[in-house]
Amino acid sequence: MSSETVPTQLPRATYASMVTERLRDSIVNGSLAPGSQLSEAELATRFGVSRGPVREALQRLIQEGLVRAEPHRGVFVPVLTEDDVRDIYLARAALESAAVQHIITSSRSEAAADDLDAMVKLMAEAEAADDWEAVGRHDLDFHSALVAATGSERLQRMFSTVISETRLCLGVLTSADARSDLVDEHRQIAAMIRKRQTDKALAVLKQHFDDAVVTIKSREPDPEEDAG
Repeated sequence: MSSETVPTQLPRATYASMVTERLRDSIVNGSLAPGSQLSEAELATRFGVSRGPVREALQRLIQEGLVRAEPHRGVFVPVLTEDDVRDIYLARAALESAAVQHIITSSRSEAAADDLDAMVKLMAEAEAADDWEAVGRHDLDFHSALVAATGSERLQRMFSTVISETRLCLGVLTSADARSDLVDEHRQIAAMIRKRQTDKALAVLKQHFDDAVVTIKSREPDPEEDAG
């Protein structure tokens, strides 16, 4: 056998995953602002890869709803309208309400509540540390765990799209938008699931989404101010 070291060639899929992850982070944290146009050539140069992995990464992000392709114009980070925000939360309400009902009517409620309580604990710790970014992250983890507790692959697949779009919504928020009742709302949802109280769980979930829409809407720029 030869003692020479053969260079390891990273597969194209690895580059595509890397670019996808970095672009996703930049979009969610606001480094790539809503309305930004994404150029394959510029991104390839930025990441030191060919345009193939960049093109694949953009396609993945289009499927996630984090970027949009506009015919004859290019690919852009979407600017969410009030209707977009309401539609995202309408979809989430439908999916998560179905998840709550399925969990409570199955044998999964106790285990699901344990997982959700663990997420609430992390949220409370982050809130106490005034770490709003972590609170938001654990908030989304809570809802992902809720849907995952159903054991339904299709429900999780549908949910993965709207939770990505939710990250776009939350990207406009700051620590000043933190609600004092946020952690308690999640704690109540977990408690109602543990007690198998479907109606109460759904009511708290609805209020949680209604509050979120109001908070996000409050961060939208005033058209009159923009007009000068």
